Amino acid sequence: MEYVNRMKPVLKKLIPAPALRMAKQSVLKKITAQIEQVQTEPYNSAAYPYGVNLIGPLDSATGLGQSFRLLERVVGQCGVPYLIYNYAQNTRNKIQITDYESRVADSLRYSVNIWHVNPSDFAEMYACMGKESFDRRYNIAYWLWELEEFPDEWVPYIRLLDEIWTPSEFISESIRRKTDKPVRTVPYCVTAQADTKRYDRQYFGLPEDKFLFLMMYDTQSIQERKNPEGILQAYRQAFSPSDTNVGLVIKVNSASDQDLELLRDKMKGYPNLYFIRRNLERIEVNSLIADADVFVSLHRAEGFGLVLAEAMLNHVPTVATDWSANTEFMNRDVACMVSCRMKTLERDYFPYRKGNRWADPDISEAAGYMKRLANEQEYYHQIESAAYEHIHQKLGMDGVRPIVEKRLWEIKDGK
Repeated sequence: MEYVNRMKPVLKKLIPAPALRMAKQSVLKKITAQIEQVQTEPYNSAAYPYGVNLIGPLDSATGLGQSFRLLERVVGQCGVPYLIYNYAQNTRNKIQITDYESRVADSLRYSVNIWHVNPSDFAEMYACMGKESFDRRYNIAYWLWELEEFPDEWVPYIRLLDEIWTPSEFISESIRRKTDKPVRTVPYCVTAQADTKRYDRQYFGLPEDKFLFLMMYDTQSIQERKNPEGILQAYRQAFSPSDTNVGLVIKVNSASDQDLELLRDKMKGYPNLYFIRRNLERIEVNSLIADADVFVSLHRAEGFGLVLAEAMLNHVPTVATDWSANTEFMNRDVACMVSCRMKTLERDYFPYRKGNRWADPDISEAAGYMKRLANEQEYYHQIESAAYEHIHQKLGMDGVRPIVEKRLWEIKDGK
């Protein structure tokens, strides 16, 4: 599998993408079959010094990478010895990790593993890391998932684990239906450091005199779940091309020139569109959010909703779908929650399977919120201030650290 990963750039040029996906799925099925038969050696507290091997995509510029770095921050506050093992096989966009170098190691030295690797990548990770990485250690997976039904094809990976953590009850409940092993909800401790003096609107090429809505997504992820089209529809419904006092910022990762042309075609006639496609460091992302007036997410499902929480911390009102994990830290008092109806998937959007449900947000309601935020200053400031106070209390270090700290010391004590 490691050899295949190194050969990916060459293979992509020689073999059609559908054929490559089929070949990869065939390999992963074989690995999963091996996992279904494997017997890992049970946890032995005397085998390794007590401490945590925190394994995940440290240098990834994705939401998963940021989530991993947030978990690292909490573990680092618990008084437990730990190291970081940077596992990021499929990372396209990377950030600088010089601030973490003193904590990065090239081997697993401690007795507890926390695998911050999505279940969709678990078979590939197992093939790369090997059974010995699991043997005689206490293995915790920190998993993200976005729908109500946890996929059956991932259930075999639970054999490798002693327990599972997730950042939301929404995910925890979906996994609890498939296993008797402990599944614990451990929210992220959200931070969102911004520097709007250094990274101001001018830095991003944005106008100072417009009321700006911000949307963010990655063309390499499942766009149908993030639903950028819904945001474009809502903006067109809320404003006309003659509304020159407003603008839409589209931060899109992994976008080709063709992708941008399609977006421009959909917004034909609208003058104040601003595309940001380059890779940004995290403080730049947070500053871009803080530079905006409103953040919009008309997602169909979220496993957590990290960017929404980051916007709230940066005093930016949010418009968001009222369904899935983000509702655990958002409500109509602190955000513009968009009603939705549930929609059954009529085909696969891998890894989301036909027959599952996700939300179909009300575009007209979203448009109404966008218009109200732009035009009613009192309502805008009411949402802004309530959101900051709420998220600061809900997902601050004082609330999250005790959950992680208590569990890690329980494992040390054999509980």
